[in-house]
Amino acid sequence: MPALFHLAFPVHDLAAAKQFYVEGLGCVLGRESPTAVTFGLAGHQLVAHLSEDELDRQKGIYPRHFGLVLTREEEWQALADRAEAQHLTFYQQPRRRFPGTRIEHRTFFLEDPSGNLLEFKYYVHESAIFGERDYTSVGQST
Repeated sequence: MPALFHLAFPVHDLAAAKQFYVEGLGCVLGRESPTAVTFGLAGHQLVAHLSEDELDRQKGIYPRHFGLVLTREEEWQALADRAEAQHLTFYQQPRRRFPGTRIEHRTFFLEDPSGNLLEFKYYVHESAIFGERDYTSVGQST
């Protein structure tokens, strides 16, 4: 089995997190406790931990968000369509970034009920995922 990615993040309401991640995004529900719930997202492990601390909402998509890079545009579109059909909160609507370049990609951002931001991307040129080093655009807001 290949290595899996693990991400733990805070939430203020486990029931709302389960609704968003399982019913909304289609994650697999894993183990649960009174203070945490585990989800499978595309084979990777997410763990939502209940936090009693006030969760600061960041202004904009940086510096913190997480998500998936999908390798087929049809999968990306299907996920965008699912998010819309499930009435999930779009933080940024689906759009194209850097059109006509080697780093062109489609992206959208969702906001979970605790204010965590998730990005879902599809790159037109797979080489842009880790390559295309001649381009210096990484994370700019354009």
